[in-house]
Amino acid sequence: MATQQPAPDPIIIKKKIVHGGHHGGAWKVAYADFVTAMMALFIVLWLMSSSEQVKKAVAGYFQDPTGHTKHLLGSGMAGSGENLDLKKDNMNKLKETLEEAMKKAPELQKLKDQVQMTVTGEGLRIELLESESSTFFENGSANPTGPGVEMLKMIASQLGKMDNRLLLEGHTDAKPFAGTKGYSNWELSSDRANSARRLMEDNGLRVGQIAEVRGYADQHLRKPDDPDSPSNRRISIVVKYREGANSDYAKGETEKAEDGKPAPQKSEPGKTPPAKAEAPKSEPGKIVAKKD
Repeated sequence: MATQQPAPDPIIIKKKIVHGGHHGGAWKVAYADFVTAMMALFIVLWLMSSSEQVKKAVAGYFQDPTGHTKHLLGSGMAGSGENLDLKKDNMNKLKETLEEAMKKAPELQKLKDQVQMTVTGEGLRIELLESESSTFFENGSANPTGPGVEMLKMIASQLGKMDNRLLLEGHTDAKPFAGTKGYSNWELSSDRANSARRLMEDNGLRVGQIAEVRGYADQHLRKPDDPDSPSNRRISIVVKYREGANSDYAKGETEKAEDGKPAPQKSEPGKTPPAKAEAPKSEPGKIVAKKD
């Protein structure tokens, strides 16, 4: 009987794993810090080249990250935040906001007596009145002065936060324009209104927010009894009510058909529609009086 041979001893192979160098994973942390720093740099560069409206929107986010700010005119960007829908019953709030903004700027606070704000049937009328020293525009020119530029920038930064459209008007006094031949108060009033438009559009107003630009020369004097008064020279900015927000025109009006003619009135069941009033017939020799 054959004897059973003992099993050979198992062969054990040991592999030693050698880590490359002594840095481990520290390079990943350093790389992440570098990428974060570059991203922060690009954000700062982007903000520096952005408009004032965007800068204020970003600043508003850091002041109130939850987005529940109760600032009167919203977060600073059109269409975002809690923009104020200016209507007839709250137009005074905008007036108060502009007055507060002037108080925060010493150079504008000095001009408060030359800025008149009135709530009218058309909207909030903001008037920048000239003085003997031509406060907002150079004398006989459409070029705004330093205070005029700052005032228009401030107003644009506030009005650009709302959806209401604007109307710009230029006015002069009754003194004939003594300058270039063929250039009159008509051209001067229109040029000043357009100069204000360009400046405001570059400093906060949305594209297309200005609905109209008008030049009236001396046809709408602020002081008709003193046509040469410096306060007749002015720029008027009208913040118009939102279309349909305050209008009662539709109440009691007949419905309009697609062709623009009044649609036939609807009669209720069981009721006879009112007959049209016939024109009174005149008899020979008689004069029939018509009621207006």
